[in-house]
Amino acid sequence: MLSAPSNYKKNFILIVCFLVLISISLIFALFLGFNLARKYVESEFSSLKIEVMEKSFEPYNNLFQYEIPQISYYQGYLDSSSASAYANNILNKYAFVNQITFYDSEISNQQINNGFKYGNLSVGIKKLYRFRKNVNQESQLIFKNNEQDGYTLDKSDDFNKIALRFCHLIEKTDSVKSLASDVIYKTFFNVSNNRITFMGIPRPDDLLVYKELMINKQIKAPLYDQDVLSFELNPFNIPIINTHPELYQFISLRRISYDPVYKQSNLLTTNLNMSGAFADYKLYFASERNFISKEVNNRFFPIAISIIVVYLILSFITFLLFRNLNTNHKLFKLQYDFINNFTHEFKTPVAVIKIAGNNIKSAIELSTYEKNHYGKILDEEADKLNNLMNKLLSFTQLETKSIKIKYEKINLEIFAQNIVDSFQLKYADYEIELEISKIPIFYSDPVFLNSIFQNLMDNAYKYSSPGNKFLTIKIVSMRKNIHFYFSDKGIGIKTNELTNIFKKFYRIQNQYNQQGSVGLGLAFCKELVVFMNGSINVTSKIDKGSIFEIILPQNPL
Repeated sequence: MLSAPSNYKKNFILIVCFLVLISISLIFALFLGFNLARKYVESEFSSLKIEVMEKSFEPYNNLFQYEIPQISYYQGYLDSSSASAYANNILNKYAFVNQITFYDSEISNQQINNGFKYGNLSVGIKKLYRFRKNVNQESQLIFKNNEQDGYTLDKSDDFNKIALRFCHLIEKTDSVKSLASDVIYKTFFNVSNNRITFMGIPRPDDLLVYKELMINKQIKAPLYDQDVLSFELNPFNIPIINTHPELYQFISLRRISYDPVYKQSNLLTTNLNMSGAFADYKLYFASERNFISKEVNNRFFPIAISIIVVYLILSFITFLLFRNLNTNHKLFKLQYDFINNFTHEFKTPVAVIKIAGNNIKSAIELSTYEKNHYGKILDEEADKLNNLMNKLLSFTQLETKSIKIKYEKINLEIFAQNIVDSFQLKYADYEIELEISKIPIFYSDPVFLNSIFQNLMDNAYKYSSPGNKFLTIKIVSMRKNIHFYFSDKGIGIKTNELTNIFKKFYRIQNQYNQQGSVGLGLAFCKELVVFMNGSINVTSKIDKGSIFEIILPQNPL
């Protein structure tokens, strides 16, 4: 019988250990989750800068990939008027384009002033225009071939480089084929610091014509126009678009050589080198660590909530296991006490019956007094056993609802007085006062009602100190219900015990309840009252007494 409490202690220790384990796991998971969120944010801080660069420099990519190649559509017939219109469109559309230089160049096998010769082919500048915003057309022309103003071909490095590459391409041309994209980029684009120079891409047939001019010197060969435009750029006029304001607090364009002498320890920084015309620059990203911490907390919050929810679920499961274990332990204790008390309840009358039987058996002759005395003992002890068995049987029938209420018209005054008289005969020191208001009609099951009276009156006597065995029974009619009040002057019941006294096998530990009770009386009363569609309530004060109130319908039929 001692193994169950021992197992209970072991299981309780296991539950406590499990609770400690999941609590430690919670702390570890929160710590790990926070570190993962921090590392993830720092990783994004280093990687998502590419998105900022792509979004911010999208206008530059559009200019390079779509706007500049449109010059080839003119096929060398771009004059000052159309060049001015094209340049104004670009200057108004892209704020980072400071100015556009238009080289109105020509190609021939004849001698060209301000040009250079590659084989028999000459390439030179006929006119030079420079377009800026809000500048009139007359001031845009800065050089004419027939008007020397000090400008010479050797001052046009961008033009020279692209023209020389163009001549190399003509030299290698041997068939009418479309040019590959890498050949176009290497030949017709010249990308330098803050500048893009582009020569209009001629048709394959024109390249063959130019090659023929390069190889064979012809008489009076015509002059061919070839357009070259140079775009001067200012990267600081490109607006930086912060696509991730939650990560980057400060973004700026810096020279690639920029390196702050005094790095602030509270700043998290990174940079991204530019390419192409902006290869001398880098995007510089910086955020205060407190700023980054806010984003880390924002990312960590849902993780923490998820971890805590899982922890609460596990804690709730642990609580259910503990409650189950505790309930089982209480049930075991109740069953243990029940078996002990029930055994005692049976053992006492059985022992008395056995002693009386042995006395009768061993006696040679019994007097009339002895016969009556032993007969009374056997009768009383048999009644005790019968009442105990009937109570258990009735309890089981109530729980399984295998019995039915047999309603009869009851005269409460006669019914209650008969029970009072029988108790006063049984207990000479029991003072019972009966108060009944006039109740015309009452229908109930007399057997069930008698059991309720018997249990409550027996408890009132049992739990009262000697010399204070007093009970008042008051019966009144209120709102189609009959109220039965059983008021004693017993030892009383503690407030925290009031919710337990109607539980099966539950016994309050006191000097009046050491033996002779199995904890079924009040539980049986409640089951009966509820079965009869009524209710039972109790109020009590320690050393002052208790009041049990039974409420039953007056006419349930």
